[in-house]
Parts: sequence; structure tokens; C-alpha cells
Amino acid sequence: MSASAYANSWSDFLSDLQDPNMMWQVGVLVLCIALGSAFARLMHSRLRARSVESGVVRWGADSFAYVMAPLFSLILIAIAKPILANWHHVNLLRLALPLCASFALIRLGFNVFRRVFAPDGGAGKFLQLFEKIFATIVWIGVALYITGLWDDLANTLDNVVLPFGRNKISILTIAQALVSVVFTLLIALWFGAMLEDRLMRFDTLHSSLRVVMARLGRAILIFVAVLLSLSLVGIDLTVLSVFGGALGVGLGLGLQKIVSSYVSGFVILLERSLAIGDMVSVDKYFGEVTQINTRYTVLQGLDGIESVIPNELLISSTVQNYSLSNRTLRLVTHVSVAYDTAIEPLLPLLASAVASVERVLEDPEPAALLVRFGADGLELEIGFWIADPENGRMGVVSDVNLAIWRVLQEQNIKVPYAQREVHVIDGK
Repeated sequence: MSASAYANSWSDFLSDLQDPNMMWQVGVLVLCIALGSAFARLMHSRLRARSVESGVVRWGADSFAYVMAPLFSLILIAIAKPILANWHHVNLLRLALPLCASFALIRLGFNVFRRVFAPDGGAGKFLQLFEKIFATIVWIGVALYITGLWDDLANTLDNVVLPFGRNKISILTIAQALVSVVFTLLIALWFGAMLEDRLMRFDTLHSSLRVVMARLGRAILIFVAVLLSLSLVGIDLTVLSVFGGALGVGLGLGLQKIVSSYVSGFVILLERSLAIGDMVSVDKYFGEVTQINTRYTVLQGLDGIESVIPNELLISSTVQNYSLSNRTLRLVTHVSVAYDTAIEPLLPLLASAVASVERVLEDPEPAALLVRFGADGLELEIGFWIADPENGRMGVVSDVNLAIWRVLQEQNIKVPYAQREVHVIDGK
């Protein structure tokens, strides 16, 4: 129905307020909304019950949980309106249709925004402000449509043209292009988030392969969405050749580092040299890989500090991966004993004491070695293996040192320390 027709419906609705039969329309409207909400809850519970093992169906059910109620109410109102029109006026139901549609659109928009920009569930202040702006724009559009001012506004915007070189483009065309681009991009990002959520559930695939497939899928969806949106508003895609040339010049002049980091990110993901959860050391940074993005990688140190490492650095520098193919890690600690110590019976005692520490592996077993005849005593090295480098090294080294110290105390073994003699040549 056109906006002008809805303007007549608005005036008819105002006149119907004095009609006693208005209660029929109110009752039918309340009944449709109640049935729509009940049917939405029933459908949502059924979908979740049947999709416990299906991530995509459950993800879709959660995504449209808040959209089902106004959507089903809209369908019921559209069915009830022609039926009730045989006996009474239906101006209230006619006005309720765009209101329910706008309410469903707002809820769908909120869900898409949060799925794309806040997948962890927390909505920031900027996202909340963006949602309020979106809801305001939708309600203003509905108000203009119902009052019949939509056509007048569209004609006004269509008559105002802006010169672009030899061509002239109306403000209405620009607005339609912006709406088309934003709409298609949001849909592409929403499908990209759904694809990433689905891929991350494939435990049979390597984590790096899942990440690169998700990134490539999202990039392809965005590219297709931009091309589709430009085609919908009638923009010739050949003009993108000029943009491509300008982009190439920009890449050559000032974006080498950024592009290098992006390419390095895909190389890292494809060759699987790093994976989420690996303990790595690069340059002066050490920590667990928590994120692998196309431009940077996030390392979380054992002290909780997160370091953002450009992917270019991971390609051009030497990276120590403590869990690439084997997560077991050998650690050592040193201790010195006096020269009069019986070393041969002491070494097995030290190895046995270290083996009793919780995080120390039994296979390979710890080993105590005499490594050097030092200036102050016999220097011993005790080596041991752990299988959880992500839990840190200082804690297990401290436990091992305490176990060694208890053995030395039980055996009455002295730990020598440096002694220096000072001779005073001139008493004055």
C-alpha cells in the first residue's frame, strides 16, 4: 500500500476511535499479538530442543528468537485483516502492519549488530548508540510512511541533484546507495560470523586452517556484497578500475607494512606454524597465542599482559614455539655442593626428589649431573621435563628447588658460598 493510502487510513483510524465497533479491532489485534508471542516461544523451544547437536540451527534459533514474536504477529494480523473487513473497519489493523514490521526490523537489526560487532555478548557504548540511531531512523520512516509524507520526501530528495563531474546524482540515489551498501555489508558480516561459528566447531580441522577459512569466507562475502550493492543502485562496476589503480598506488607508497602483515597472517595460518594455544617466544615477548588475526597476533604473557605482534614480525624474525610438534619442555636448575660431599649417592636422591614434584614428568625421567668443578664447590645440574609450558616455568622451578633443598638439609650437605680474604697492607 502506498504512503498516500496510509495517510487516508490514518484519518479513517482517527474517525474510528468514536465507533463502538472499534473494540473488535482492538480485540483482534491483542489476540494476534498474544498468539504470535506464544507461537514464537513454542517454535524457539522446539528448535533448541531439536538442535542440541546442530550448531547452525541452534545459532539461527538464538539469532531470530526476538524476531519471531513480531514476525508471527505480523503474519496473523495480515491474515485477520481481510477476514474482519467483511463486517467491520480494519483501519487499526492496517496501521498495525507497518508498526509490527518496523518492530521486527529493529529487533533483527539489533541482533545482526550484536552478532557482528559484539559476538562475545558485551555491547559497548558505541554499539548501543548506533542501535538507538538505527531504531530512531526506522521509527521516523514509519511515521513518515503512515502520515503520507514519505512520497513527498522522496520526490524532494529526487529533485535535489549534486554534480559529479559530467554527471548529476540526486540525493535520493545517494541515500539508496548508502542504504544498499550498509544492508548488504551487514548481511555479509552476519553470514561471515555464522560461517566462522560453524567452522570453529569442526574439531577435525586444524585450528589455523579453520581460522584462515573463516577469514577468507568473510572477505569473499564482503567483496560480493559490495559488488552486489553497487549493481543494485545502477553504478557501473568499470569505475572500480580507477579505484583499483589508486589503491595500487597507495599500497606501493605507504601501505607496505600493513599489506605485508596481512599477507604474513595468511601465510602463518596456511602453513600452520602457529596455532591458538601455542606457547611462543618472539623478539622480547613470550606468552600464549590467544588470537591469530589477518594483521596481528595476540600473545598473552604469564603475567596477564597481552602483546599485539604484527604478523610481519612473526615471518621475518625467529620464533621459538614451545608446543609446535611436541609440548614437552626441558627445564634445568643448578646447585653447588662442597668438595667433601659424596656425589654418587646424592645424584639419585636429587633425581628422585625432583620426580616427586607434581608437574614433572616421569618419562623422560629427571636426571642429576655433575657438570663442573667450580671455584667454590661441585656444580650440579638437575634437568627435568614438563608437559604444560602454558602454565609457566617459574612455579615448577621453585617447587623443584624446594625439593632439592629438603634433600640437602636431610643429608646435612653444605652449599658453599664464595669467601674472600681481605689483607690490610697499611694499618693507617
